[in-house]
Amino acid sequence: MKLRLWQTECINLALTQYQNGDRHFLVLATPGAGKTLMASELANQLLKNNMVDLIICFSPSSIVSQDFKESLQLKTNERFDGLIGAKGRALTYQSLQYLDVHFWQLFERYRVFVIFDEIHHCAGSNIDNANAWGEQIILNIQNKAQYTLALTGTPWRSDAAPIVLSSYQQPNNKIACDYVYGLSEAVGDNVCRVPQIVAVDNSRITVVDDAETKTFNCFKALLNDSGVSYQEIIENEAVIKYIISSAQKKLTSIRLKNSDAAGLIVAASVEHAHQISILMRTYFDEDSVVVTYRESEPTSIIQQFRHAHSKWIISVGMISEGTNIPRLQVCCHLTNIKTEMHFRQILGRILRVTNSKNQEAIMYMPAEPKLLEYAYRVNQDVPLEADVVKFEKIEATAEDISDKNSSDITFNKQSKKPSKAQFDFDNFADFFDQPAMSNRPEATEEHFLTGAYERIINISGRFQQEAIALGLSELG
Repeated sequence: MKLRLWQTECINLALTQYQNGDRHFLVLATPGAGKTLMASELANQLLKNNMVDLIICFSPSSIVSQDFKESLQLKTNERFDGLIGAKGRALTYQSLQYLDVHFWQLFERYRVFVIFDEIHHCAGSNIDNANAWGEQIILNIQNKAQYTLALTGTPWRSDAAPIVLSSYQQPNNKIACDYVYGLSEAVGDNVCRVPQIVAVDNSRITVVDDAETKTFNCFKALLNDSGVSYQEIIENEAVIKYIISSAQKKLTSIRLKNSDAAGLIVAASVEHAHQISILMRTYFDEDSVVVTYRESEPTSIIQQFRHAHSKWIISVGMISEGTNIPRLQVCCHLTNIKTEMHFRQILGRILRVTNSKNQEAIMYMPAEPKLLEYAYRVNQDVPLEADVVKFEKIEATAEDISDKNSSDITFNKQSKKPSKAQFDFDNFADFFDQPAMSNRPEATEEHFLTGAYERIINISGRFQQEAIALGLSELG
């Protein structure tokens, strides 16, 4: 496979720095850009130039580890199964704590090149502030490996801890990367798709408890003032139905051109994933693949889905980062993990450009304040037309207009019992028959983040979608 320009530049720079005495090289490349191929070719050149003897790769999951193993074997024409005669091995970070003294002795006897995929999982600038994985790297690899290559698409940690093998710039304390390939460059080079994020909200939400009834006009107000949790929103049947219905329509339209296009739903728990799967079959007559940590062979399930033609896969903690399923083009963010790192990793699953005719990439999510803030920060990472935000609204049908209460939401909160969201629709089927989203963009007067929320959710008594186009409409 021919290398992209950024991959060639990155490899050449890494080789130069290694030859000049640097041992560690950190690459920030947007999810979907092709870090695995770049790392494999760099490893191949180090072997061919007789700069290393062995190659070890660590990654955050077994599916990513398997992808790296296959990529390294393809590029080097060597084995990476760890057996006699192999040139190395691909492992998960979880295995770091279980490697014995015989493994670590390899670093004393051979020149070892170590690849760290998604290095942000490993924390620590020293033993005192390291996590379990970072500690093993500091003790056994940092000063013993011939060279290291650290890869990340999200160069920070949710706990703000330092990332192992990294240095930081002052005074802003930002991580210092040796090579950076961002989303803007990737879209401009036709390496990544132009993402679109669709936020779903509702303007008539009622919370009923023993003493009073309160009405809220958006999820933000509900979460701030009602005691109802975000978990209850994403587990609510009506919310799931609406988001899945919208995503299903979009995927169906994409599959008219890309027959194997697929969708990803990221759920909050195993039970939540199965709840979504049942709803999809019951209301949309749509089968789905569920993959969670409870499956005996989740890697096999993901591999089969990657090469299948089925539409939907529902994941709990298995397809959040590094997992390569290029045919994914639609995703639904229905997890209770609300960190920016996780948000970007989920979005990255649908960004990889393929040879298909349609290259749309759409994420659907509830209009939760933190998620909206992350969406606009992704927008800020894209400088071209970055001040332009496109809104797409579903037009109400005549039936919707005449029935103002058809999308009211009621939360019943009984005393001494946990609150449970109950979304009550008198005429819910009408919403599944709505016309497709209008393609008429409305340009905002200025770029905004802090004041954006009121404009994003100016709902009028019904479910509404707002689509955030990330400033690259002219490149489509």
